[in-house]
Amino acid sequence: MSQSEVPPPDPKASSLEAGSEEEINLLELLLVLARNWRMIVGVPIVVAIITAIYSLLLPNIYTAKAMILSNDEGGGMMSTMLAQMGGLASLAGGGLGGTTKADLYVAMLKSETVMDPLIDRFKLMELYKAKLRASAYKQLGGNSVITPGKKDGIITIAVSDKDPKLAADIANAYVYELGKLATKLGMSGAGMNRVFLEERLAKAKVDLAAAENTLKSFQMKNKAVAVTDQAKATLEGVALLRAQLVAEEVKMAVLKRQFTEESQDVKRANATIANLRGQIARMEGAGSEGSMPGVGAMPQLGQEYMRLMREFKIQESLVELLTKQYEMTKLNEAKDVVPFQVFQSARVPELKSKPKRSLMVILATVTSGFLMVFLAFIREYASKMNDEDRKRWQELRSVLPFSRRSRY
Repeated sequence: MSQSEVPPPDPKASSLEAGSEEEINLLELLLVLARNWRMIVGVPIVVAIITAIYSLLLPNIYTAKAMILSNDEGGGMMSTMLAQMGGLASLAGGGLGGTTKADLYVAMLKSETVMDPLIDRFKLMELYKAKLRASAYKQLGGNSVITPGKKDGIITIAVSDKDPKLAADIANAYVYELGKLATKLGMSGAGMNRVFLEERLAKAKVDLAAAENTLKSFQMKNKAVAVTDQAKATLEGVALLRAQLVAEEVKMAVLKRQFTEESQDVKRANATIANLRGQIARMEGAGSEGSMPGVGAMPQLGQEYMRLMREFKIQESLVELLTKQYEMTKLNEAKDVVPFQVFQSARVPELKSKPKRSLMVILATVTSGFLMVFLAFIREYASKMNDEDRKRWQELRSVLPFSRRSRY
């Protein structure tokens, strides 16, 4: 073999060299840990002791939970509350269209209207050492976690405090104040509707009396007036439809006091009114003159009689329908039923909820241990840094803002 020929590398020798390098690298890593074992072991022990002492100084916090379930009944009352608390409902669900009962109740529970009686009743201003009421709101809100169930609709009211009895009392007081507010809003809505219907019913009764007197005067003046049976039947049908139309218009006025034009209830009422007007137009258009059903070629005297009779029948039917609505509204107003059920009252907790001292010590110890290992490798790298890297490090320090400030 000539001197210019170079033998091929031996794969076994290469693998042995690579293995030896890996062994050396692993040994270097272990050596770094061994050099800094006092820091890696000692600092986590010190941190664990400090954390344990700190956790023992922390007061025990107890959490009491109350749970409520909204009723599916009482839609009218809920609709009234949604309308009257439009701003609050928008916080809960982003508008009337997407707001659920649970969202509304959560918004009500977080409102100052509910928190004010709690602050006064339990003297939380003094307990929290709050100079401003806003600070008491914030502290109470921080101690209270109110969450609606996504699937079951159960609302959980969790209150935490150093005093377990106080935590339970505040949680139950939340439920009580929510019931008062919900009932008040529902009854006030029914009360406004009752007053409105009461005024409309009084006007309808006056119109009925006037129509009755006018009809009697006409009959006394003109004696008997002969009309066909067809005209009488059609008259009663149109009178009933017109009375229903007025009643629906009254209902629409009540709805518009609570909802916008985009509400489903308002849209349904508009559709009903349009349907009734169409029926009335078809029936009144059946006569040859287009203004009186089934009259045709009746004499003028008969037509006048039919007009007066129709007005009387309309007012009579209207008074009857409005009376029914008025009685239903009075019944709703008289109902003093809370629109939710107490699924679970808060009890005085026996076990603390926090601080979790063992978990605090374990997390602090493990975290500090990892940090010390990382710091050990940083220190080792810094000690073996070559001149070029040291120069770059100095340049980096000169560029950093805090390094510049430290020079002065």
